[in-house]
Amino acid sequence: MFRPMVLEFKPQGIYCPAGDFFIDPWSPVDRALITHGHADHAREGHNRYLATDIAAPVMRHRLGDITLDTMPYGEVREIGGARVSFHPAGHIPGSAQIRVEVGGEVWVVSGDYKTTPDRLSTPFEPVRCHSFITECTFGLPVFTWPSEEETAAEINAWWAANAATGTYSLLGAYSLGKAQRLLSLLDPAIAPILTHGAVEATNAILRGQGLHLPDTTHVTPELDPKTHPGALILAPPGVLAGNWARRFRPASTGFASGWMRLRGVRRRRSVDRGFVMSDHADWAGLNEAIKSTGAENIYPTHGYTDIFARWLSDQGYNAQPVPTEFTGEMLEEDGA
Repeated sequence: MFRPMVLEFKPQGIYCPAGDFFIDPWSPVDRALITHGHADHAREGHNRYLATDIAAPVMRHRLGDITLDTMPYGEVREIGGARVSFHPAGHIPGSAQIRVEVGGEVWVVSGDYKTTPDRLSTPFEPVRCHSFITECTFGLPVFTWPSEEETAAEINAWWAANAATGTYSLLGAYSLGKAQRLLSLLDPAIAPILTHGAVEATNAILRGQGLHLPDTTHVTPELDPKTHPGALILAPPGVLAGNWARRFRPASTGFASGWMRLRGVRRRRSVDRGFVMSDHADWAGLNEAIKSTGAENIYPTHGYTDIFARWLSDQGYNAQPVPTEFTGEMLEEDGA
């Protein structure tokens, strides 16, 4: 049975001809539907943006005075000949999968997603479809995630041990999403929590949206570290080895990422402790999510695309890797 291509892959990104819009395009276009506010998905230069109402404040913070329309999860909108709706992706607050229906044919673009719930994001909801464009950042069996409770216990024990010896704890994490998720797991009774400006700016936005985060103190040039003994300092990974972090001595360094599952990466990051925690689906989560869509056509993108597509083909799916410019959770530092 012939089925039309609801979405096409163009040099600018994923395109819907029936609606004349792109999804998370990486080159400037007229209309862009955005899955979430991370910089590799929500880029500058588009004439019009459409995202969830929850994602909008962070997008305005990062992109400035843009023409931004919003939709709540589950609402359906007609755009040209396409019916469009946003559905929770569980990645960061406001993140969405985008469902596109044309003539009864349904495609879903996952954006970045995580199938296990956390304390901040709307939980992932599987969406039935014929074709599923799925991220596969961690599409290898080695990538498995511990529970949030296990990770929280591990981080708080490291922090408490450091504080007991007068050592600061410098913890690296992405400024949007991962940092706030870590904050929700920290025990503020151990010692003060300090934050880099990039993290604190995002904290303020999410607090303004009603999300509960523990009290934090912004690290300014005037801050005297001696007045915050044993503090945990949450910052983008890229600043941990620079002048910004040198005022906190002695210090132990840590990094929270799915890449910490790989020993070689932990050594290359040159941190004292690696904590395995990701806002992306692990191997089991990816397979579970794909199965739950009921899709017969799977398009893995950014990550281990070729390997994951071969695995899916072996499982009976029609799977084809799709090159994109999304980066997901990167091995390198977060510049945000």
